[in-house]
Amino acid sequence: MFNDLLIGGIAGVISRSSVAPIELLRVQRQAHFIPNSTLKDVYKKEGFRYFWKGNLANCSRIFPQMAINFSVFKNTQNVSKKIFTNHKHISDFLSGALAGSISMAATYPLETTKTYLSLQTNKNKYKGIYDVLKNVPTRQIYQGVGVSMLGFASWSGIQYATYFKLTEKFKNTPYNSKLLLGGLAGSFAITITYPTDLLRRRLQIQGFDKTVPKYNNIFHAIKKIYKHEGFFGFYRGLSVNYMKTFPQTALQFWALENLNLLFKNENI
Repeated sequence: MFNDLLIGGIAGVISRSSVAPIELLRVQRQAHFIPNSTLKDVYKKEGFRYFWKGNLANCSRIFPQMAINFSVFKNTQNVSKKIFTNHKHISDFLSGALAGSISMAATYPLETTKTYLSLQTNKNKYKGIYDVLKNVPTRQIYQGVGVSMLGFASWSGIQYATYFKLTEKFKNTPYNSKLLLGGLAGSFAITITYPTDLLRRRLQIQGFDKTVPKYNNIFHAIKKIYKHEGFFGFYRGLSVNYMKTFPQTALQFWALENLNLLFKNENI
């Protein structure tokens, strides 16, 4: 289990740090109403290195999140395979979904912290991770945790099940690339679950800035977003998300596979 924790955590840090500027752009698109929320503004007002702002908080979050996620997945996969003997991909989905919900619940305060640090300008609201956790009320820190657990559980389950389905389908072919198949699995998963990610972000930043639309709960958020932004409002930033998700999950599964071989001398 220790090896699984370490493998998942390292893979998460590698994959997220590599696409941090695209992740920043994605968060900005989802919260487009906040002032200075474009990469151009960040470069002009803060400088190039701030394309990685919030990445320390993101890595502080993603290491334990992916460590828990991968460890729970690996250890529940063995049990679920015995239950769903003839339905391997159902087993992969359920193990991935359970891993996703547990890992998201365990690390959600750092997810909110990363979002706050990403959307501020020149540290005009918070000095760093500790400052956010110290000054933001606990209730506000956990805003959106319900939809996040649902969305991340679905995303995690779909990406694992899709990845293993693709590796099985393209085994012994020129297309059996961990990078390619990992990227495709992540992109497919986010296509299905993206509205939950946007809803999570909108609920998460309630109280962060006066420009943020007010939502009473998830149902009020759905109604208000649909009314003012239409159906495609739930997919705002999806094109940017593909730019981030494909390389991120490609590197994630590539790292998982190679680290698993390094530490345990076996495939995931």
